[in-house]
Amino acid sequence: MPLHLFLNTFAGNPLDRASDRRIEPEWLAQQLASDDALAVALWNGRPLVENKADGELQLAYLPAKLAGELDPTGERLLFLGLWKETAVFAIDLEGLADPTASALSGLGRFEDLRLIALDLPPTDAAIASTAKGMFEWRRRHRRCAVCGEPSRPADGGWKRVCEACEAEHFPRTDPVVIMLPHHGDRCMLGRQESWPKGMFSALAGFLEPGEAIEEACARELAEEAGLRALNVRYHSSQPWPYPSSLMIGLIAEVEDDEGRPDQTELSEVRWFTRAEARALLAGELDGVFCPPRSAIAHQLIKAWAGEG
Repeated sequence: MPLHLFLNTFAGNPLDRASDRRIEPEWLAQQLASDDALAVALWNGRPLVENKADGELQLAYLPAKLAGELDPTGERLLFLGLWKETAVFAIDLEGLADPTASALSGLGRFEDLRLIALDLPPTDAAIASTAKGMFEWRRRHRRCAVCGEPSRPADGGWKRVCEACEAEHFPRTDPVVIMLPHHGDRCMLGRQESWPKGMFSALAGFLEPGEAIEEACARELAEEAGLRALNVRYHSSQPWPYPSSLMIGLIAEVEDDEGRPDQTELSEVRWFTRAEARALLAGELDGVFCPPRSAIAHQLIKAWAGEG
């Protein structure tokens, strides 16, 4: 059940993660062997999807037994949780050869999650996002960060244990503040030189150790755009599996409407009135556009533009 009235894309995973059961290897093995258990497949980070009879897109679910056969070692398996009483797993497929041309022939097609997120049911997007984020972590933690020896999966893929020094490693989630600064009836958006021409977005940056969310917001605004934050309020958050971030969405009142790009993170900044922000969201400003609805930056702009 959502704890917040507003859910961004990739939030709202409906599965019971059953973290108290995934520590039991025997129980997990029973679930994987069950005729009712399901699995989602990702190939190089792309989820397997299919079209329903009405043409709508959805995740293509496989028998969990098939996923187990594709990875008998369990290295590339992840226990996602329970849908009511049904266990749901994920399998991480890698390599150059598309599995739908062999083992998964006729079972669906692999698509880029970022491109299809808005076409999937929100719950499917959240499930796929969870699997993608976890598999990205697995790829980066195949060896122990303490001694460098190989690690093995445990707890249904939610932990890795070093076989040499027995150190335990858990998934990383990197907190990122993403904020929309405003002064009076204008908000500021910025752009990076590497972005598509004309794209402007909210400002963002990683939290640093020993830093509160509000402090990180104020620091990033000062560093990137020369703005002084006066008041910071929370809007919503978004799991972002590229590769493993939690976007913390904020709206920040700033001291003035001057500002300048630091030419390191930002190459350009621009102020928008509420009317201009609404036109930007609607795609009605020539030569300028903002991130799509799947991005929390879009939702921050929309929330602020709708306040006036």
